[in-house]
Amino acid sequence: MSRTEFIIVTAIILFVTFATGWFANWLVHRFTRVRQSDVADLDRMSQELHEAEETRDQAITYLQQREAELTSQLSQTEAELRAAMDGLREARHEAEELRSYVERIQQG
Repeated sequence: MSRTEFIIVTAIILFVTFATGWFANWLVHRFTRVRQSDVADLDRMSQELHEAEETRDQAITYLQQREAELTSQLSQTEAELRAAMDGLREARHEAEELRSYVERIQQG
């Protein structure tokens, strides 16, 4: 193989290698390119996610307020129950005193 043939073969090999590399690069970029519809879908999904997070935050706030209201009502109801039980206890004690008084009068 002469020097000229060697240079031509080397040039052809380098050109084929370059062309193969360029084609592979083009294929990679062709398949990994982000389409406009994909970007629009991502924008739409991010907007929906943002709206869902806002709705969740509103629901959490509402539930916290409702829990505070119910806790307050429960405390108030428990206080009323204690007062009613104290009143019932006093009424029973008073009724018992009246019975014993009536029995003493009837015996005496």
